[in-house]
Amino acid sequence: MIPRGQATLFALLAKNHTWQCPTLVWERGGNLIDQTDFAHDTRAKYAPAYWKDVTWKRFTEEIVHDFNTDDLATRKRFVEKELEVVNAMHRAGIEFLAGTDTPPGVYIFPGFSLHEELQRFVAAGFTPMEALQTATLNPAKFLGMDGRLGTLEKGKLADLVLLDANPLDDIRNTQKIAAVIANGRYFYRADLDRLLADVEAAEEAK
Repeated sequence: MIPRGQATLFALLAKNHTWQCPTLVWERGGNLIDQTDFAHDTRAKYAPAYWKDVTWKRFTEEIVHDFNTDDLATRKRFVEKELEVVNAMHRAGIEFLAGTDTPPGVYIFPGFSLHEELQRFVAAGFTPMEALQTATLNPAKFLGMDGRLGTLEKGKLADLVLLDANPLDDIRNTQKIAAVIANGRYFYRADLDRLLADVEAAEEAK
């Protein structure tokens, strides 16, 4: 049961098309930062050295010592409550966008963390299709460009991610990337792996 005041607010947000971008991965990372070994995450090899040497350490200290004053059980409940609120807002007709917030703050990995954000939307009660739309159709609508972007239709512009498995069966399948078409160029999986290797090598050389 949604409290009356909350239901009234949600109805107003839906009526006014007040879009929401909850950055659920960021929130989970910040609240549970002392429970996750982000420093040894395999994706860290693609992050700038300055993030690892300076920014991540500073944010971790600030979050652990200044912001995370509640005990772990309370913070875990907060993270779950966020999912409940997002679910209630979604059922009220409020529109959502996918976003992960600042990369260095709580070990957000550009590109990779967006896949996790889609998983968090599904955990909040979105269907896989609705989660996908937060990163495809919905941004186009928000920008007033859905006549040109956001869906695969003749005459529209599109960058494509080709997958080896159906994300409608399991949203985690968005990570099984076979190829990417960006700006009219086709990148095979091997091309993508080389790009990642180049990023890793560039960071190691610094």
